[in-house]
Amino acid sequence: MVQKEARARGRPRSFDPDEVLDKARAVFWNRGYAATSLDDLALATGLNRPSLYAAFGDKHALYMAALERSRAEATAALGAALATEMPLRQILGMVFDRTVDIYRAGDEGQRGCFLVGTATTLAVEDSAARELLAAYVAQTDRLFRERFERSTGELVAGVTPEVAAPLASGTFHTLAVRARTGASEAELKAIGRAAVTLICGAG
Repeated sequence: MVQKEARARGRPRSFDPDEVLDKARAVFWNRGYAATSLDDLALATGLNRPSLYAAFGDKHALYMAALERSRAEATAALGAALATEMPLRQILGMVFDRTVDIYRAGDEGQRGCFLVGTATTLAVEDSAARELLAAYVAQTDRLFRERFERSTGELVAGVTPEVAAPLASGTFHTLAVRARTGASEAELKAIGRAAVTLICGAG
């Protein structure tokens, strides 16, 4: 009872941590980690520095939380898409088209993938960012490989799930980079279709 009363007397949070994290991620996504200042984050989230520190820790902790959210969201969405019972060719086409739509979005221009576009610049010197990015790549490879193992008859002759999985993941990476450099929707979706042909053959 005493603990309950103590919590009731405590000052309630006046913000939604998930919303704040989304706003902070948008800043990191547009500017990159190094170029994003605490003032930028405070302005975007509407929180002062002490409030940001209290809720998330320092700038690096906030960035890592944003990376982890993106990793979880991306792999969950991919896993759900690959779990459908549609023909493999149709699933891959849908996945790559949807990925292009996501990578071309952004409030200041096409942003690509948050993980690929920002964590790769830190991976050499930042072990935490490197390990999270590596885990994302490995998980993406695994999700594709497991789906291809269920549909080996739909793969091009001679192409194994072990070969096709990193090819599919690598398509994400090139789409992310090309989107961030301003590639058009038509160009990006053509790359996705080419990847489907390499994996499943000409339709």
